[in-house]
Amino acid sequence: MNYVLFDGSVRDQLLPFTFTRPVADIRLGISTVREKWERFLKQKTSTFTRDYLAEKFPLRKEENNILINASVLPDEKLAEQVMHLNKGEVLVSDGVMIALFAHEDDIAGMESKDHKVIAANRKIRQLQQVYEIFSMNNDFLREDFSRITEGRKSQPLSKTNFVLGDAENIFLEEGAKVEFAFLNATDGPIYIGKEAVVMEGAKIRGPFALCAHSTVKMDAKIYGGTTIGPHCKVGGEISNSVIFGYSNKGHDGFLGNSVLGEWCNLGADTNVSNLKNTYESVKLWSYVSEHFENTGEQFCGLMMGDHSKTGINTMFNTGTVVGVYANIFGDGYQRNFIPSFSWGGKQGLTHYNLQKAFKVAEAVFARRDKVFDETEKAILTHIYETTYDKRR
Repeated sequence: MNYVLFDGSVRDQLLPFTFTRPVADIRLGISTVREKWERFLKQKTSTFTRDYLAEKFPLRKEENNILINASVLPDEKLAEQVMHLNKGEVLVSDGVMIALFAHEDDIAGMESKDHKVIAANRKIRQLQQVYEIFSMNNDFLREDFSRITEGRKSQPLSKTNFVLGDAENIFLEEGAKVEFAFLNATDGPIYIGKEAVVMEGAKIRGPFALCAHSTVKMDAKIYGGTTIGPHCKVGGEISNSVIFGYSNKGHDGFLGNSVLGEWCNLGADTNVSNLKNTYESVKLWSYVSEHFENTGEQFCGLMMGDHSKTGINTMFNTGTVVGVYANIFGDGYQRNFIPSFSWGGKQGLTHYNLQKAFKVAEAVFARRDKVFDETEKAILTHIYETTYDKRR
């Protein structure tokens, strides 16, 4: 069977992260949503997403396809029910379409077709808001750790480390290096990915994941519910946050209850407020309503889209949303919503020159032995043009 992950109706609620990726490629726990589905389906998937993302994330159609709502988070039994769908059937839970069996000619208009409704045999979990990426991360770290490490043996952990809790809750992939670190697995597991490095003096509490080729720098303090995606460097203090990948928070400064996309860089002593002095629930900018909406969360920090960066000593208010490719600097607290391709800070914002942005991206990609190609340029150009009015 050919499986296709589609964005679904919540895609715009997950901006700015879905400006540059399908919903399926959001990281939650150790793995992305796509990787979770593929683990259960035991098969690779393709993507039905926005037209401007289609070249990077192509759709593969066959005569018969099962389309899966990428905002729905899988488990083994739900995946089994999806795999057993028959022609003309749609799997639904509480009005949410989970999956449907579609002919290749029906994919584009799938929501308007008549299908036999099959009720899901369990309550589903769905990713619907950006702040749920960090608020749900603790649970998915535990689930992913259990599945990824099941039946496998960790690489040996050096005796130079100070360990609290069950050593079986600490797993090192091949080539991982951890020396003279403090690892507390009492409250949750700790996963160290392939060729990842934890430097001396780092203090880590589980549940925590450091994905492949990433580094935790000396004397870092990392609290539970945190995922550091692949090819990242992090230091300072981090709590209950998710960094998708290829991003750096390499210096002192606090990041809590936050989400960073890819290719971000936080300058030295960048700090994020994650709690209001009034202890009220935090409001966050919504790309759908274009207003600040109540999250119901008492702790909520920074939501930062891909390629955005800060200068040293940048300060972010509780509940700040930064779009794609913003360059933020200057003294004082920044405003709570910073549109994509903004340049400046508290004193004022202007447009980030697109050609200059490309040159920066080329240099950043080259540092990780990747090529910033015409496909990447086309995606960023589309975002630049469609968000132009938001910067006025």
